[in-house]
Amino acid sequence: MKLDLTGQIALVTGASSGLGRAAAKALASAGAITIVNHPPRETSGSKASDLVAEIAAAGGKAEAIAADVTHEDQVARMFDEIVERFGTVHIAVANAGIERGAPVADMSYDDWKAVIDVNLNGAFLTARAAVREFLRRGPVPELSRATGKIIFTSSVHEFIPWAFQSNYAASKGGVSQLMRTLAQELAPQGIRVNAVDPGAIRTRINAEAWKTKSDMDTLLKLIPYGRIGEPEDVARAIVWLASDMSDYVVGASLVVDGGMSLYPSFRGAG
Repeated sequence: MKLDLTGQIALVTGASSGLGRAAAKALASAGAITIVNHPPRETSGSKASDLVAEIAAAGGKAEAIAADVTHEDQVARMFDEIVERFGTVHIAVANAGIERGAPVADMSYDDWKAVIDVNLNGAFLTARAAVREFLRRGPVPELSRATGKIIFTSSVHEFIPWAFQSNYAASKGGVSQLMRTLAQELAPQGIRVNAVDPGAIRTRINAEAWKTKSDMDTLLKLIPYGRIGEPEDVARAIVWLASDMSDYVVGASLVVDGGMSLYPSFRGAG
């Protein structure tokens, strides 16, 4: 059995930067035609176009499609466009996410809602649209043993509390239960649902965590493996979950964190 996605159509939401960008590149490298979703903003569109060109230069295939995953109608139109242009979708990576941290006493309701809307509601809308397409199309055994694959980008903060990020932690806790519940519901239809749980990854959204050597040294004390994660570490996990090599993996949160969730501050203090 090979880690080969040739002939499959893979959608990655929030793919113009960060983990989504790395996932789109990795899926394309594995042979998938990759849909690079991005918010309908000029800067995001430019980044998405650059990514599509980079994938093409490396011999892969990709197309960019703008859609705000918090808008039900835009998500529906995105899937309609994908089906019209490519016939179907086989892999959906619900990756779009934002952070807007603050002490809870100072957190605005707008910032609470914005994070929940993108991270949790956007994940639901993407997954629901994917499920509808998987069920409409039915199995394609020559391409994959599963009728369809959904992979959520969650976080170690779905189970590790994160002070001053209550909206983010709550959204990822919700994603975890959404994933597990959908996995239970959809497995009988041959649809595999899983998640990746990144820890500290070198992306723009986390840049404050290593802006100085002192900050990096402090961060590394939380990571037993001794290095910060790279987007490609998470991307490779996503490709594996999208492939038939993980065909018996259903409802799993694959933690990619260098051991951060092992609570290394307890070393020697147990």
